[in-house]
Amino acid sequence: MTKKQTAIRTTYFSVIGNAALAIIKGLTGYFGNSYALIADAIESTTDIFASLLVLFGLHYSTKPADKNHPYGHGRAETLVTFLVVGFLMISATIIAYESIKNIGTPHKLPKPYTLVVLGAIIVWKEISYRIVISKSKETNSSSLKADAWHHRSDAITSVAAFVGITIALLLGKGYESADDWAALLAAVFILYNSYLIFRPALGEIMDEHLYEDLITKIRDIAHKVDGIIDTEKCYIRKAGMSYQVDLHAIVDANLTVAKGHALSHKLKDKLQAELPELGHILIHIEPN
Repeated sequence: MTKKQTAIRTTYFSVIGNAALAIIKGLTGYFGNSYALIADAIESTTDIFASLLVLFGLHYSTKPADKNHPYGHGRAETLVTFLVVGFLMISATIIAYESIKNIGTPHKLPKPYTLVVLGAIIVWKEISYRIVISKSKETNSSSLKADAWHHRSDAITSVAAFVGITIALLLGKGYESADDWAALLAAVFILYNSYLIFRPALGEIMDEHLYEDLITKIRDIAHKVDGIIDTEKCYIRKAGMSYQVDLHAIVDANLTVAKGHALSHKLKDKLQAELPELGHILIHIEPN
């Protein structure tokens, strides 16, 4: 299975899971008198649209290079990551607004069975996070990573709701708004996670130096190629699920142009064979 297929299947998993949970949370929150669960349902609803955005980004970013896009369309995935972060921030804002509004609104105590539903949701969301984050690492997808954090933020809001409802049920009358305070706290966590996703995505689109480990692997592989004396400059930038590399390789100054050209292709083939995550590779030959 290709990286694209893996990423797309993972995103469908997120869409279906979020749709089911939005319905379950909404119904449980409405009939169980839990504003925190209703806020949670709102977040799951925005998660559906965020996952659909990721799906669009994965399809578009993996389109092959063309005349107008000689380096491919990979940067579209990073742009989608920004949009997904935007959805996270919108979710947090809506949850915070609804929580503040409901704190001052008299309402009944949540029903005890809401805790059972929340417990199951927390477990499922953490499992979903681990599945999607694993696939994001496997495919080098920043938008999948953002989608994974949607699952984690959902788990956080559910944990907050669980704690709030527990406090409300244990302490009784006068503490009905405990789950609203919990939802408000969860909104703060979601905003913080939004920053954690946004920062590396910004680094990608600004070509920030973030890939020292990969550079080390590239240099080690280059040194194993007969005729490559050493390497000099090595620049990497990420585009979608692949990395673009500019590498300066040092060779014997007495080589003919033809032999130097052939050696650069040999090095390029070696790198692509051992590091399939590499996309466009430019080898510049330096004489020693």
